[in-house]
Amino acid sequence: MSTNEDATLEPVAPAPPAPAPTTPAPAAPPADRDRLAPGDATVIGLLLVSAFVVILNETIMGVALPRLMADLGITAATGQWLTTGFMLTMAVVIPATGFIMERFRLRQVFIAAMGLFSLGTAIAAVAPGFGVLLVGRVVQASGTAVMMPLLMTTALTLVPAASRGRTMGMISVVISVAPAIGPTISGIILNSLSWRWMFIIVLPIALIALGLGAWKVRNLTHPRPARLDVFSLLLSAVGFGGLIYGLSSIGESAGGHAPVAPWVPVAVGVLSLAAFVRRQLRLTATTGPLMDLRVFANRSFTVSTLVLVTSFMGLFGTLITLPIFLQTVLQLGSLETGLLLLPGGIAMGVLSPVVGRLFDRYGPRPLVIPGAVVVSGALWLLSTLHPGTPTGMIVLVHTLVSVGLAFMFTPLFTSALGSLRAELYPHGSATVGTVQQLAGAAGTALFVTVLSTTSADRLAGGASPLDAVAAGTQHAFVWGGIISLVALALSFLVRRPPVVPGPRTPVH
Repeated sequence: MSTNEDATLEPVAPAPPAPAPTTPAPAAPPADRDRLAPGDATVIGLLLVSAFVVILNETIMGVALPRLMADLGITAATGQWLTTGFMLTMAVVIPATGFIMERFRLRQVFIAAMGLFSLGTAIAAVAPGFGVLLVGRVVQASGTAVMMPLLMTTALTLVPAASRGRTMGMISVVISVAPAIGPTISGIILNSLSWRWMFIIVLPIALIALGLGAWKVRNLTHPRPARLDVFSLLLSAVGFGGLIYGLSSIGESAGGHAPVAPWVPVAVGVLSLAAFVRRQLRLTATTGPLMDLRVFANRSFTVSTLVLVTSFMGLFGTLITLPIFLQTVLQLGSLETGLLLLPGGIAMGVLSPVVGRLFDRYGPRPLVIPGAVVVSGALWLLSTLHPGTPTGMIVLVHTLVSVGLAFMFTPLFTSALGSLRAELYPHGSATVGTVQQLAGAAGTALFVTVLSTTSADRLAGGASPLDAVAAGTQHAFVWGGIISLVALALSFLVRRPPVVPGPRTPVH
């Protein structure tokens, strides 16, 4: 394994062929082991398209925040819950997806996920105010939460290990590019239409995906009796919810709007998560956990997941902070803001499949380490933004952030999940999805909190509103730069997972 861990771009020697089995096995012929079957490719393709549609909505509210603040009479700290609440709901629901995929067939799970997303989109489209709009976002997120672990687990099961990088590259397009271009699509829509059209336009697309999936997705899974530990689910909801609510309340408390002291929900969240972890460890030896934490016993999984956490904090913090700066400080419209963020999304979309192929050949470290360097440098450059910063400079730096993340996401996802035993795929996918959404919500809350508190302090000191928001933006990206240094240090510990040849196993 050490020969695959060098940070130099030298091809990895192919593993020696496995000895022939002494008895026939119900596996695919050897010639097919490195190739995806046509029927399996159709299933993964439909899951990719559907997941792209639902994940796109995770960040579509970023550019719309100033418009929503004016139309609905809410503050930025309150409005950010349309994004934070989406991610938080996913973090609460995703731990249950391991149970869902064990208990129900693939086709049933897909129809339920897309059905929930479509219902939430319809609710948001007709919402009369902020409360109903938030409910619609939560329902949307409930469907989205199931879709991503379903996609990753199905891909890991059906795709041969030797070509997983290419498939995970396409999944990275869904996970990272869809959120990255969400603000652009939002800006184009808001240029001439109301914010409701962000949901009205998505609804028929979601319904078409639902219909095609119900028609084409095959039942590749084999359900088995499974028990849902409701108490574990409640503990995870209170734990994750308390942490994110507490972080977000810090921003609201700057304006005197927080109903409770921020440390109270944070403390409740920490205690609940500690109880959640303890219960999962106890259930592992008895009836089975809601989330199997044995995945963290794998070093490659743990390190790769930690780097993903810090990376997603920076990504989602940037996606909500940069539009506020562009529209509030530089006085740009929603369309201009969306278009300025488009090159970064395009760069990530183009590079992700290429990075997947490079991973299959060279392993993760030659890709993750340079990517982490680029992301860190770009975030520190964003900490120098001021009212006179040229828009071209902002586009360039944001594109650098996207390029760096493109070199990180595919290798990290593949290294984390590919290092697990097949029976742990559902729990590994659920774990990565949960911490990913928690990291995104925490990054969003952190950036907005720093921006809000710094702006309030500068306004109290007599600064102009533009200068106050610019200072808040600078401080937010300073924190992003600090977080990126943690990711850079951890990137040197990422390793290629061992390739274990053998037949593919069905999802259970």
